Amino acid sequence: MSAQIIDGKAIAARLRAHLAAECTTFVSRAGVTPHLAAILVGDDPASAVYVKNKRQACEQVGFKSTVHHLPKTVTQHELLQLVGRLNAARDVHGILVQLPLPAPLHPTAVLDAVDPRKDVDCFHPENVGRLVQGRPRFLPCTPHGILVLLRETGIATVGTRVTVLGRSEIVGKPLALMLAQKGTDATVTLCHSRTPNVAEFTRMADLVIAAIGQPEYVTADMVRPGAVIIDVGINRVQSRLVGDVAFDSVSRVASYITPVPGGVGPMTIAMLLQNTLAAARLQTEGT
Repeated sequence: MSAQIIDGKAIAARLRAHLAAECTTFVSRAGVTPHLAAILVGDDPASAVYVKNKRQACEQVGFKSTVHHLPKTVTQHELLQLVGRLNAARDVHGILVQLPLPAPLHPTAVLDAVDPRKDVDCFHPENVGRLVQGRPRFLPCTPHGILVLLRETGIATVGTRVTVLGRSEIVGKPLALMLAQKGTDATVTLCHSRTPNVAEFTRMADLVIAAIGQPEYVTADMVRPGAVIIDVGINRVQSRLVGDVAFDSVSRVASYITPVPGGVGPMTIAMLLQNTLAAARLQTEGT
C-alpha cells in the first residue's frame, strides 16, 4: 500500500482564490478593505517567517496587512497599550499576536486583551466558550484547516474513530472538541504526554492527527493499515523539516497522509484569511 498525499498547498490555493473573489465583492459593497494587524515581538527567525507568510497571503487576496514589530525589551504594559490601540482602530478588523512571546511577557494576558470580535486566531476565552457551546464566532485556524482538508479530500468523519496526539490550546483541545460536535460526529480519543501506551490508541484509530511536537514520533507500527494520517508537526532536524510522523515508513501503511511541509501549514493561513474576512463583515455589516 502507498498512501495518497493530501496536498494542502493546492487545496489552500483554491480557497485563497475563492476568498479573493469574496473580498472583491465585499470591498465593492461595503467600501471597506479587510485589515489584519500582526504583532511580532523580538527577533525569533521562525516567527518572522510565519508573519511574513501571513502578510503575503493577505496581500494576495486583496486584504490590507500591517506588522507591528516590537523589540524583545518591550514591557507588558507597552504591549497591552498597542493591543488597546488596535482594538479601538475602526479600520483594523483582525489582530494576530504571533506566539511565542519572549519572557517575561505573559501571553495569556495579551491574548485576553484582544477584542473578541477581532480575535481571528480564536484564542480569547469568549470565543473558546462559544466554540464549546457549538455557536462559534470564529473557528481556530489549524483545527478548521484540518477539517477542511478532510472534507475537500472526501474523507468522512461521521462515526470515525479519531486519535488526536497533543492537548495544546492551539490544536489538540479545540480540534478534539470540533471533531466530536454534531455535524462532524467523530469518536475522539485525546492523547498527551501522560497517556500510557499511546500506540494502543493510534492502532485502533481510523484517523490519527499528530500535533505532539516530537519529530517523527508516529511510526509505521503505531498505525492501523489503511488509516488516514494528518501531521500537524513541523520540526527542524539538522538541515531538514520533518513532521511528527515518520513519513517514509508510515506512508507505506496509511491510505492518506499529509506531507511536511505542504500539508496542514498552508491551510492554517487560509483559515486565518477566512476569519479576517468574517471579522470585517461582522464589524462592518453585523453579519
